[in-house]
Amino acid sequence: MDTILDYSGPIELAPGVYWVGYSDTFAGLNCNPYLIVDNGEAVLIDGGSRPDFSTVMRKILQTGISPENIHTLIYQHFDPDLCGSIPNFVDIIGRDDLKIISKKENNPFIRHYSDATTPLCIDTLGRELVFGSGRKLRFIPTPYAHSPGSFMTLDERSGTLFTSDLLGSINLGANWQLVQQTHEMCRHCEEPYPSNPTEKCERAEQLCIWSGLFSFHRTVMPSNAALRHAIAQIRAANPTMVAPQHGSAFDQKSDIEKILNRLERLEEVGIDGVIDRERRG
Repeated sequence: MDTILDYSGPIELAPGVYWVGYSDTFAGLNCNPYLIVDNGEAVLIDGGSRPDFSTVMRKILQTGISPENIHTLIYQHFDPDLCGSIPNFVDIIGRDDLKIISKKENNPFIRHYSDATTPLCIDTLGRELVFGSGRKLRFIPTPYAHSPGSFMTLDERSGTLFTSDLLGSINLGANWQLVQQTHEMCRHCEEPYPSNPTEKCERAEQLCIWSGLFSFHRTVMPSNAALRHAIAQIRAANPTMVAPQHGSAFDQKSDIEKILNRLERLEEVGIDGVIDRERRG
């Protein structure tokens, strides 16, 4: 995707896959809820925070979907930036058969957002959700990346992998793009990246997309082992596009491979970084 995008409305990333998120240059993290629409059926993934609800709902309506056409809400972990708007969606959708899907480790926490419906576990659903047309969403557990019940969702029809916090990044301000168009210099860069993601790269004369991404993973992911296990699951899914809940999506295989290769070698992630720094004194 190489066109200039209008972030004021929904953006179709792949057939039937819409970004309905909120772009804020000054926010610490951009949040990226996604809507999948297929023959009048709709599923919302990581619907967003309570303050962002009005923006997300407006963009959903702009896709042509009515709230009652959303039959499933998927939450890939239980943080409030994903789940805060659950009560709003439950009320406006108004379906007695509305499904909230997560994982058993997340559901005791998700129930604190709303008790209107009992959250379902991906394991009891066979780790898949099938639309009436046969379009299938496949759920892929990524334990402790970053929560015990974290998972990803693969839309098998479009090849889009919704990775939640995995492959996310801190906000790059005015340099942020929904679908990251990676400069050739950045794509092949093997230099040490700026340790501070708010510092510009002297070579590219812009904020370093890799620094923001690696800093985010060192902060949010709990350990080297958890991150590497999750990266293996992404490789096995072989997506054509990765769409995280923070930061930018990537739709170039070479960029996705670059990210996965570097994250596999990333050290000092989470508690491992704390221990390493304490040992060094």
